[in-house]
Amino acid sequence: MQVSAMERTIAELTAPAKGILAADESSGTIEKRLRSVGVQSTEAVRRNYRELLFTAPELNLYVSGVILYEETLRQSSEAGTPFPQLLAAQGIVPGIKVDKGTQALANFPGDKFTQGLDGLTDRLAGYKELGARFAKWRAVFTIGDGIPSHRAIAVNADGLARYAAICQEFGIVPIVEPEVLMDGSHDIARCAEVTEAVLERVFHALHNHRVALEYMLLKPNMVLPGADCPIQATPEQIAAATLRCFRRTVPVAVPGICFLSGGQSDEAATANLNAMNVCTGAKPWQLSFSYGRALQAPALKAWHGEAANKMASQQILLKRARLNSLARQGKYSASMEVA
Repeated sequence: MQVSAMERTIAELTAPAKGILAADESSGTIEKRLRSVGVQSTEAVRRNYRELLFTAPELNLYVSGVILYEETLRQSSEAGTPFPQLLAAQGIVPGIKVDKGTQALANFPGDKFTQGLDGLTDRLAGYKELGARFAKWRAVFTIGDGIPSHRAIAVNADGLARYAAICQEFGIVPIVEPEVLMDGSHDIARCAEVTEAVLERVFHALHNHRVALEYMLLKPNMVLPGADCPIQATPEQIAAATLRCFRRTVPVAVPGICFLSGGQSDEAATANLNAMNVCTGAKPWQLSFSYGRALQAPALKAWHGEAANKMASQQILLKRARLNSLARQGKYSASMEVA
């Protein structure tokens, strides 16, 4: 285990007032995002869009790391600089999504498991050679009648732990992402119940696989009511429920919790992160962000695939990054959205 390399990566990723930009959308997902603004998804278009994100002026003031998709890890800027080098030159740590997506879990209708362990050792060696210093693996859990099952929770927890252990053998910091989805009409109490069960099993598996908790980051969902729940929650209620859940399940050895936005609007994700950072009580971890849509969506809409819109799009990205940086410090207010 290459401890010194992981210590340096953890220190950089959890730097004060900074968070992680998730730019690791799969080919299918980025196609949907681009199509939503009337842009065809080609390799050149995807490269141009990612370069727009990575070259936003002073992005490094707010972003400590970027999660890349495999295609993006191998791409270069228009000037010929590989994207990992482009990011590293700004003091931004390059990372890589390593899971291979989800499949239905046989005999457990409605449950899924994440693929990608086969060949992971060889792939990680290649990713490290290309400049990746951390990795990400996502498992998803849907709330519904009888789901997620205990079996689905166990299978995905074990997959997350096996992935994390393999990463640490290479000196690569694993981001462990167990996501309880917002889909559904469940209330916040049901989300808390499922999230607690998932996290308890994930950390049990991490312990069994001898994963060093000091050299990993957690990327969980916030505890939220389902998107279709008739009773939504305030940021203060979300913060209280989320922190209660984490105090019960997440060891203090974990250096950072980098929340996913999980389908929240960009403003809601920022407000909820801020509420957690101003909430009283024990918070032994860095509470940060690892947002994809909640950082990118307004910028993508402004860009619209037009080179002439690049600077305006970058400024919108920087605004969202700055506001989330403030939320990470508990210094955000909704009035800043119109400033």
